[in-house]
Parts: sequence; C-alpha cells; structure tokens
Amino acid sequence: MASSGAVGGSGHAERVFRVQRAFTQLGGRAHGPGALARAADLDDSTVYRILQSGVHQGIFVREGRGLYRLGSAAPQLGLKALAHSPAPEAAHALLEALRRATGGLAFLYLLAPFGGAHRQCVDMAVGDSDLTELGMTPRAVQTVEHSLRVGAAGRAILAYLPETIQSEVLDRPVPAEAGPGAYQDDVRLLASLDRIRARGYALGHEECAAGWNECAAPVTWDGLVMGSVLVMKPKQIMTRCPVTVIEAVERTAADLADLGRGGPAGPDGNDSRMK
Repeated sequence: MASSGAVGGSGHAERVFRVQRAFTQLGGRAHGPGALARAADLDDSTVYRILQSGVHQGIFVREGRGLYRLGSAAPQLGLKALAHSPAPEAAHALLEALRRATGGLAFLYLLAPFGGAHRQCVDMAVGDSDLTELGMTPRAVQTVEHSLRVGAAGRAILAYLPETIQSEVLDRPVPAEAGPGAYQDDVRLLASLDRIRARGYALGHEECAAGWNECAAPVTWDGLVMGSVLVMKPKQIMTRCPVTVIEAVERTAADLADLGRGGPAGPDGNDSRMK
C-alpha cells in the first residue's frame, strides 16, 4: 500500500494536488483510486476521499465501474494559466531571431489535447516565403500539421508525453498527406523517440513535405512538455543538419521556456544569447 504521508506542503491540500498531478502522469481518460494512489504515493482511502470531494467541486467526474476522470474545472485552470503565458510579441521576436540565425523557416507549436492529443501551430516566422511551397494547404494543416507522430515538431512533443498518450497517438494512422520520410513503422517511430530523449532534439527528413528537412526541440514549462519549436529548410540546403542550426533551435526552445516561467528577455523581447 502506498504511503499516506505528505512530503512537505500543507497536509491535505498538498495531497489533493498530488492526486490531480497523478492524472497527468498516468494519461488516458479515466482511472481508479488504486492506480491514482500508486501514482500519487498515497493510500487508497485518502485518494478515494479526495475524489469524492472533488466530484462535488467539478474537479473530477465519476464514470462507471469505479473510474474517475478530470472534470471541467481542470481545463479551466489550464486555460487560465495559458492566458497569462508569454506575450505573443516576445515569443515572435525569438522566432524571428531563429529564422535569421538559421536561414530557415521557424514555427512554434503547442500541445492541444482537446479532441485527442495533437499539435497546433500558434506562431511562425517565414519572411516572404509562400507556405503553399510546403504543402501547407488547409487540408494538410488539419492532418499532417496536427499529427504528433509525423514531423520533427510532432515527435519532439510526443517523446515526452506519458506512454498511455503515446499509445493513443500511435493507434492513429499516418496522414495520407504526409511526406515520403514519415515513419510508417511504429517500432522505428518509438526508437526515434528514445533518440530524442537522449539528445534533446529531433531531426526530420521529408516527413511533413517532400523536399524539406527539419530540426525541432521541445518547449517545456516546469518539467512538462507544452510544445516545440521547429526550423525547416530545403533538403538540398540542409541534407545534414549542422550543429549551428541544432544549437540555435535548442537555445530558442530554452528561451521560450524561460518566458513561460516569467524569465528575462532582451529589450526587444529577444534573448541576448541569440544576438
């Protein structure tokens, strides 16, 4: 049986937070008190009481066969937090600096869990480029660009999600509009996630669009993956991704994480390390 003691904090309140965090650690839709107790390192009876109280507050929802899921109050907290995330101008300045430093096209994706885990492009720095060259038609935006299993940006996020969510993503087919380099085999895809976690960045070769290679790094806030930053360049220019591009992408991801924590930025919204 798991421990019922609190590790610091303020007793009951700290245990409630641990149960809420257990849902994010386990992934999936719904869980029983036993699984939540093990993830939260609490005893079953304590977790059961917290769940019962949370049902009345809208934090948890009781489903059939003794299972519980997060209720509507949980995403409301998340949306409130995101509303106070970094100003768009500061994040865009970092993307523009990344575009200048690498000579590529820069994109910022955030994890969008509603309707199944996927990614959503929230900002870009592409200069005078025509995005139709990348195959970014309205249909492709709704398929390839949403997928977490396709592209360096998607896999840079997927590598740091719980295994249950990874399994859900792998159960979905590769979009028909994906590029010729997309991972069709789940074994190779999972191996690529191991490499991403080992080195901290992802490389993609014609995964999203023919003729374009990619480099991406995860953007994390307080230890949780929130999205990824991506650079795309034509294959004939970036057959092998140079160290300078990888380092620039990793610095930008770190700078975006600093902004998410309220860290300092340069006077124009750009971190001085990119100058």
